[in-house]
Amino acid sequence: MSADGKSGLQLRSLIKKNGELEISLLEIPTPEPSADEVVVRVEASPINPSDLGLLTGAADMTTAKAAGSKDAPVITARVPEAAMRAMAGRLDQSMPVGNEGAGIVIRTGSSEAAKALMGKTVSMIGGAMYSQYRTLKASDCMALPAGTTAADGASWFVNPFTALGMTETMRREGHKALVHTAAASNLGQMLNKICIKDGIALVNIVRKAEQAEILHKIGAKYVVDSSSPTFMNDLTDALAATGATIAFDAIGGGKLAGQILTCMEAAINRDAKVYSRYGSNVHKQVYIYGGLDPGPVELTRGFGMIWGVGGWLLFPFLMKTSADDRQQLRQRVASELKTTFASHYTQVVSLSEALQLSHLAVYAKRATGEKYLINPNKA
Repeated sequence: MSADGKSGLQLRSLIKKNGELEISLLEIPTPEPSADEVVVRVEASPINPSDLGLLTGAADMTTAKAAGSKDAPVITARVPEAAMRAMAGRLDQSMPVGNEGAGIVIRTGSSEAAKALMGKTVSMIGGAMYSQYRTLKASDCMALPAGTTAADGASWFVNPFTALGMTETMRREGHKALVHTAAASNLGQMLNKICIKDGIALVNIVRKAEQAEILHKIGAKYVVDSSSPTFMNDLTDALAATGATIAFDAIGGGKLAGQILTCMEAAINRDAKVYSRYGSNVHKQVYIYGGLDPGPVELTRGFGMIWGVGGWLLFPFLMKTSADDRQQLRQRVASELKTTFASHYTQVVSLSEALQLSHLAVYAKRATGEKYLINPNKA
């Protein structure tokens, strides 16, 4: 890293055509800002599941090995042959990682919007955030309120906007309540706070009793444990009580999406007056937005004919919203960063520490309550 920020370390992920993943640090020149750009000294960037999708790709991290030096580590791992086809679009390309982050503006371009950010702590979106310095458009930055640290604002975009996008999708598609899986995650806790504040009924699905306790402590009313022998009955009861007919599933593979649809149909039919062999006429929707289970989605048809299972991603959702809508989302996130949208981290690591096998083994599991924050300029 140069003392003046003219260059800095950047974390890179490379999958080679021979099936080897390589994660390393490279010294990268910092581009000078154009008129509407700023240079940010990055001080905080979270490791989200979406970041891990690029960082480790489809590699089998049980095969990970470390080489290089303490300050310049290199991690390698094997990508299973069956997964190489899905990686075809990125083979032999060294790719920067990190969707979002926060830091201090140290140089700006000549525009008024850029100069207005000089010296301020900002949150930012735009990729390549696992870098010591980042040049990007001023419009991709959000000045943080006084007293807000980079760590406070690092997770300002992906989880908050995703949670808000879920409730907005629910409204736009005519549903009145929703379901969320892997619900004790940082995102899940944010979604609960939003729903409590906005008066939206939310059914939370977790996998452990201790995860249920996390949600109960923040005021969640409907929490069901998928590991319980009474899960299907518990879920149906919660769906009947709330009327939830849309779900956002972070798990992806396995039986859960089908189980949710089955229980939605059962809850709807509790009040049915007439039998139909085609099932209810209420549309039931599950959106898969994550891939904690990379296996196939298993649907055992027991939920009528009016249903849907599809994918949901934040950026395509945002593209359907107006500039005014997006600005309102920004303002809400900024005003509630330390409350509704507060994130909690178990570890803060430097770029080189993030490539230690001991740390990689923890955050690569994507386990609830084990979220990492990278500070690229940590001493």
